Amino acid sequence: MDINQFPLWTALVTPLNLEGKVDFKSLTNIVNQQVSAQNGLLILGSTAEALNLKLSDKKAILEHVISMKPSSPIMVGVGGHQLEETLEWLSYLETLPVQAYLMVTPLYAKPGPHGQTEWFKTLMDAVTRPVMLYNVPCRTAVAMSVEAVKNLNTHKNFWAIKEASGSVEKMKEYLAAAGGKRVYCGDDALMPEFSAAGAVGLVSVASNAWPAETNLYVRKCLDKTLEEKQMWADASNSLFIASNPVPVKRLMSERGDISSPRMVAPLSDKDLASAEVLLTHDKNVKLWYGEHK
Repeated sequence: MDINQFPLWTALVTPLNLEGKVDFKSLTNIVNQQVSAQNGLLILGSTAEALNLKLSDKKAILEHVISMKPSSPIMVGVGGHQLEETLEWLSYLETLPVQAYLMVTPLYAKPGPHGQTEWFKTLMDAVTRPVMLYNVPCRTAVAMSVEAVKNLNTHKNFWAIKEASGSVEKMKEYLAAAGGKRVYCGDDALMPEFSAAGAVGLVSVASNAWPAETNLYVRKCLDKTLEEKQMWADASNSLFIASNPVPVKRLMSERGDISSPRMVAPLSDKDLASAEVLLTHDKNVKLWYGEHK
């Protein structure tokens, strides 16, 4: 399976039932939606609340999705800051038929260029699949070092970068440092600007709610035919009016894609009082898709 043939990867949510248990029926439904739209599957990223899940739940989610034998590739999120525990997790992942890993800058510790280089190299040395490095300083408290990217750009497992700092200029720095490797936008609303600057695709939250619609949005960004940039920016940004993934799970629940908007503690669906603005943008996106598909 050629993972480069998938310009859109959905950072899949983790659906829960009202008791707070993983809802595997809803999980099956949303995976099927993504496969139908021909989107790559990012499992256990930050949108999946992965750091808040029990280890047994993470394994059960992965094993369930793999058992479905999806025709879309599977990328698995790898986050944390304890090296031996992370290596143990990777050792388990290496036994599974997944296609790639998303490795985020270590959390909380705020390592510099040397620390980041050693961290990522140690993890990439331990695996046999392509790796996407992930810059998201709003969550990790430190940006991915451009110097570290330069140090790592010849590693055999360095495949791509996900840039989610919200800066096109920073994305250009990573692109220049990556030695010809691919850069993906990590912010739905900025995909038009990122694609114009050289990004080859999107790792998306919005495609949870709008799988086929976001796929078309990405392709129009890449071929420079998108005209409704403001509509897409407004719709995408509406999914961040509370902590991700509170809004997108609320919208998916309102529409019946998942059985409840329940979150994994410490997040709470009660932090979003109303779904009205989400439903308005949902209508706009669906109207746009009906006109352009």
